[in-house]
Amino acid sequence: MKLYSTRNKSYLASLSEAVMQGLPPDNGLYMPTQIPSLSPTFWGNLAKSDLPEIGFHVSKNLFGNAIPEADLWDICSRALTFSAPIVTIDDKRHILELFHGPSLAFKDFGARYMAQLMSYFNRSEDQPLTILVATSGDTGGAVAAGFYKTPGIEVVILYPSGKVSPLQEKQLTTLGHNIRALEIEGTFDDCQTLVKQAFLDQDLAHKMRLSSANSINIARLIPQSFYYFEAYRQLTPSDADLAFVVPSGNFGNLTAGLFAQHMGLPIKAMVAATNVNDIVPNYLVSGKYNPRPSVRTLSNAMDVGAPSNFARMQDLFSDLDGSTWNNMKKTVWGYSYSDRETEVIMQKVFAEHNYTLDPHSGVGYLAMNAFLADHQSCRAVLLETAHPAKFLADVNRILDTQINVPDRLEKLRLKTKNATLMPVNFEALKDNLIQNQ
Repeated sequence: MKLYSTRNKSYLASLSEAVMQGLPPDNGLYMPTQIPSLSPTFWGNLAKSDLPEIGFHVSKNLFGNAIPEADLWDICSRALTFSAPIVTIDDKRHILELFHGPSLAFKDFGARYMAQLMSYFNRSEDQPLTILVATSGDTGGAVAAGFYKTPGIEVVILYPSGKVSPLQEKQLTTLGHNIRALEIEGTFDDCQTLVKQAFLDQDLAHKMRLSSANSINIARLIPQSFYYFEAYRQLTPSDADLAFVVPSGNFGNLTAGLFAQHMGLPIKAMVAATNVNDIVPNYLVSGKYNPRPSVRTLSNAMDVGAPSNFARMQDLFSDLDGSTWNNMKKTVWGYSYSDRETEVIMQKVFAEHNYTLDPHSGVGYLAMNAFLADHQSCRAVLLETAHPAKFLADVNRILDTQINVPDRLEKLRLKTKNATLMPVNFEALKDNLIQNQ
């Protein structure tokens, strides 16, 4: 498998180089030189396949002979140990629950797979690898759980002070061992900028081995495509066109769905659901991409003003006839909603269907309804990205109830936060990394 930079298609890297570097030297993003269609055998066996088998065949399809089959199966079977069940609301609306992993968020799929893949590529290295990751909420907890006590790998998580939920913060600040948390006095976009600066700093590159666990790393993105196939496997066959509705912040999850579509999954539309940080929905209307500082909302993991994976989305649609914008808006639909609208739909779904949405999926449910109103020949699958208990105070307030809290979250209440408060300053980050390696 070869991958190129979105900023320079002549720059090529192997799978191991792309995974372990995280970013190309030119600050682009790695993309596969080709995304092959899956074989008829895969589709013929899909109905009786489980998630590790789906992950293995999709990975093999993309990786080719980059990893021996026995090792690749080991990676998939170790990483994909939990389910992603479909809940049907009615014949048009389905919810894919992606919160059944260790950190109760969809990012467990990518983080655990990435941890296994990096551990495989890191097995012959003497110098420790430092994973540097920015989080707006769920990424940090998933990465912390996925890489916890992984030999030869240290993890440093940057998160915006006061802008993640208390339980999310406990997930990424209480493990210890090889996991460190840096509480940044800024926004998620500030955290993400600091991470990118670190990867481009030549002095750091000579002093330590760095890689990323954000969705900017292709190893996070690829496994997120697996559950699109898993959702399709669970659905009852239908003549209706299929749309996936994706609560979106950094747009890695939606981009993974586009990967699945390129591999042959019959997706009619990808629906991007955002809060008031509506950079991509605005682009789909105007054709103008205008990133801006993020605004804090109820759905904090989507508070992203400069979504990194938009570069990959552009890349996927740039090689077709016509403009990138015209090509993208034929497949991707965008909707954005306020906190008040989110609260109202959460209350409505709870009252009418006895189903508890987290705030992010509340935004997604609104987008699903809007899309289906205009596309009556479609059915839609909403990706429920996190367990509602991760946003306990807000969900209990909005629904005027006390929802159940899984034991693994309840135990976090008693743990002590351990994080280093830092300004938005790259030199301070650099000094911290060097001193703690």
